[in-house]
Amino acid sequence: MSWHADLQLDYRLEAGRTVARHSHNGPLRVLQSLYPEGDAICHNVLVHPPGGLVGGDTLDLRVTADATAHGLITTPGATRFYRSDGEAAVQRTQITLADRARLEWLPLEAIAYNNCLAENHLTLSLEPEAEFIGWDVTALGLPHAQRPFEAGSFLQHIEVPGVWLERGLIQAQDRRLMNSPLGLGGQRCLASLIFATGNKLERERRRVSLELAREVIAAHPLRRVAGATSPNAQLVVVRVLAPMVEPAMDLLRQLWAAWRQHFWQLPASNPRIWST
Repeated sequence: MSWHADLQLDYRLEAGRTVARHSHNGPLRVLQSLYPEGDAICHNVLVHPPGGLVGGDTLDLRVTADATAHGLITTPGATRFYRSDGEAAVQRTQITLADRARLEWLPLEAIAYNNCLAENHLTLSLEPEAEFIGWDVTALGLPHAQRPFEAGSFLQHIEVPGVWLERGLIQAQDRRLMNSPLGLGGQRCLASLIFATGNKLERERRRVSLELAREVIAAHPLRRVAGATSPNAQLVVVRVLAPMVEPAMDLLRQLWAAWRQHFWQLPASNPRIWST
């Protein structure tokens, strides 16, 4: 039996406090709102009780933030795409930010298990002065548990409509893609950190963000397989390859902290669940 779960999560600023309201169908839930940084920033944890997706399952998540609201979203565990007998397992996330809204999208990784047929979509719609910091992390198999990704496929789609589109299909049997220096080079974790805004970034703000990212990367063990770029005046992106999730996530968290301070003059405030 396939699951189709959907969740609508809306942030609004009410009397100086960002309030999260949500509704759902199926096994996709929001835990309580937390305010470790004060009323202006609402932290939430998304929970999918089944723990993974099989062929035919679909998760639809829609997040909105009204003007000047600020939300931070994470998850307690990885999203697992398990073996499929023919149908794709699909996760779709649509984030819509109003003028001057902010959102931080910081889920744990997606794991593509052997023989999965998976699709992972992230679409961002940003009004003027809306700003987004978020990451996407994918693990291909569990090689250190002797469970490699040898068959199946993983489709990744990340889009800011009219600004940027990244769409790639990773097929496990494509050994050139998986192992060539021009492909993944034998690495089995790929990750991106994205800063996006509804307006063109001021040149100095953009320049400093790239310098900060490159400084953090230069001091990290993954410095040879990570890089920062700005493919559009509304975007700054860091790309990372790694043999497994942990070093990639360590680098992304350092970069997130640096960008949070640079772009928003806010110190890093790790979600409580990261330390449990």
